[in-house]
Formats: sequence, C-alpha cells, structure tokens
Amino acid sequence: MNEPREPDAISVPKKKRTKIWRIVGWVLLAIMGLFLVFVATALATAWKPMGKMASGERLTRMQKSPQWKDDKFVDVMPRVEPSILKILPKWLEEPHPYRRPQERMTHVRRRKADFQTPPKSGLRITWLGHSTLIVEIEGHRLLIDPVWGKYVAPLELEASARFIPPPLPFSELPDIDAVLISHDHYDHLDYPTILRLKEKKVPFYVPLGIGAHLEYWGVPPELIFEKEWWDESVLGDLVIACTPARHFSGRSLVDKDKTLWAGWAIIGQERRVFYSGDTALFGGFAEIGKRYGPFDATMIESGAYNSLWADVHLGPEQAVAAHRMLGGGLLIPVHWGMFDLGLHGWTEPMERILVAAKKANVQIATMIPGASIEPAFAPAPERWWPDHPWETAAQAPVVSSGLETLQVF
Repeated sequence: MNEPREPDAISVPKKKRTKIWRIVGWVLLAIMGLFLVFVATALATAWKPMGKMASGERLTRMQKSPQWKDDKFVDVMPRVEPSILKILPKWLEEPHPYRRPQERMTHVRRRKADFQTPPKSGLRITWLGHSTLIVEIEGHRLLIDPVWGKYVAPLELEASARFIPPPLPFSELPDIDAVLISHDHYDHLDYPTILRLKEKKVPFYVPLGIGAHLEYWGVPPELIFEKEWWDESVLGDLVIACTPARHFSGRSLVDKDKTLWAGWAIIGQERRVFYSGDTALFGGFAEIGKRYGPFDATMIESGAYNSLWADVHLGPEQAVAAHRMLGGGLLIPVHWGMFDLGLHGWTEPMERILVAAKKANVQIATMIPGASIEPAFAPAPERWWPDHPWETAAQAPVVSSGLETLQVF
C-alpha cells in the first residue's frame, strides 16, 4: 500500500521573487533617502546657529592663554566627567511630573517706558528669566546673556522651548550700553537674539573665542571685545572684569572647550555686582570677592543641577556658599524658571535655595520673571511659584569635587 504523500511546497516563481525583492529594495532606499534628507535638512538648519570655531590671529591669541592646553581650554580645576552610560538612563527614565509648569506661569510684563526713570540707589537689576538680566548701574545699562529665542538649541526642539514668552518684548528693549556673554552654550549665547542685537551697534564683551561666533553672525569686529580671565575693561565710569568659572563650552559635537567660559564683575564708583555665568563651586570665588567685592548683589546660577554634573553647575546650596565667599549682599538666583535643562522639578531650585539661605543668614531675592529690584531696597522674599513636591539637599545632594580644603558649608 502506498504511503500518503505530503503536498509539494508552494513555490514562488523566480520572476515573482525577483520582483518582491526589487520592491523591498526600493522601499528601503526610499526610507534611507528620506532619512538622509531629514539629516541634511536638520544639519543645514543648525549649521549657522552652531557658530564657527576660531582661526587665524584670534586662535593665536587663544593659544597664548594660560588656560589653553592640548588644543582646548582647560577648566579652573579638574572636573569629574560623568559617563554617557550613566547620564543617558537618567534622561530616558520617567520624567519628573513638574519639570515644566502645568499652570499659567506668573510674570511681569515690561515695556521700554519702565526703564526711563533711573534707579534711586544707582543700581537696579531686572531678571527676564533664566540668565537674561538687565543691570542698570550708575548711569549705564548692561544686558547679560540675552536670550529672546524660543528654543535653546540649534533646532526647534519642543523639549528646549521656553516656558513663557520673554517678559520684555525685544521691540521694547531700552537702549543698551554693552552686552556681556558668559559662554557659548545655547541658553546663554542665542543666535536669533544676536542677529537682532547686532543692529543696535553695541559692544559685546565675551570670553576668548566667542568672537568667532559673533563675527560669523555679522557682528562688526570692532564691537567685539574678547577677554581672558582677570582682564579688565573700562566702560565710561565702570570697570568690567572677566572672572574665572568652573564650567565648559561648545555648541556642537566637535568644538567642546574651544572657547573660554567666565563670570563678570561690574564695578562702579559706589555700586558693584557679580554675575557667575555657569559654574561649579571652586576656591576662586574667594579671590574674586577679595579683588572686586564686596558686592551689592550677586546673580548666581542655581538651577539645572544634578549630582552627575556637579563639577559644572552649582546647585542651590553651593550657590549660597559661592555668594558668601564672594562677600555678596543680596543673592539673586538665576539660571532657573524658564527652560527645562535638568531632571528636577522647575520650582525645586527656589525651594532649596530658600532653605540654604535661611540657614546661612543670607539675604535673598525671589524675583518673578520680568521683575526689577534695587538691592538697597530689596523686599522680603515672597513665594510666587506653585507648591510642588521637591527633593531636599539631603535627598539629592549636589557637591562639586575637590572641595576638601574649602570651609564654606
């Protein structure tokens, strides 16, 4: 008896198989083509905002700096660089529920007319959110780290979008005597803002190397003053001093630390203030205070911190420590409240810095974006932000490395 035969396997004719693979190939090529078009478009969009690295005489001057070693600027002291393998999982985990405001954010709308009357005390500071400040001091008006752009990135990435529109529309910006830039990160050196500021023909005071970005974007070379740490410039009756900071720089994957980073001391005949830029804690704050202090006010970065990058950002408690080392009067926390650049809740920096300031008996300002303050008449701190859960210094400590010899806490 014949055993049953299994049916022959269904075969696809060779011509049909060839046609299927041809279709698959075309689909893959189309996907690859679309990806390449996307990458090329993104690169073309980001190319100009990324700026330009220094060359020629500018680079030669940079190479003579004591901070220039091994073809880049080195930090004021060694910094611990966290591995991307440690940072990436943090960014990919469930985000903090309050990293961005979920309610209408309080702010003060400003107009040019608000600046017509000079400050009675000779010093008034207006905070426009994050690190953008207008400092009116003894008849001069300085603009610090101006950011009017919507995104602090070379592309329109929603994650980098500001929380609210600028409290002072750019069209209402009063006359400015000078612009001060601390470093070239996107939340401090804003390409669309520079394009508008260059039309005002005002001088730019910047750390070494940043002039290459500005010239590339059309700022006249004669309006660019590039400074080394401890360099001093005279603007009318003011002395503007470029001070050391513990941070880094770069606007792309290939230009890390190719420009210098800094803080600024602004010294008048009777009034003086200090702006930290972005920085971790280091002993140099005491030297800055010795040379240029005591200060009527310090404007110190206090947000976007984490224990993984404690060697490039202060965090709230170390901001208070830096203020004390500087010999500061009124502490104005900046670098918070406008962009989501950290992993903590957006209100946490102020919660923590209030606790630290009270413990250290430090006078602190709790400014609403757009608010102006005269340090000589500073009001008592008032909460204007919502009450959200936050982590304390004990729960999420931020301590820069190499502080063993500093007695600041």
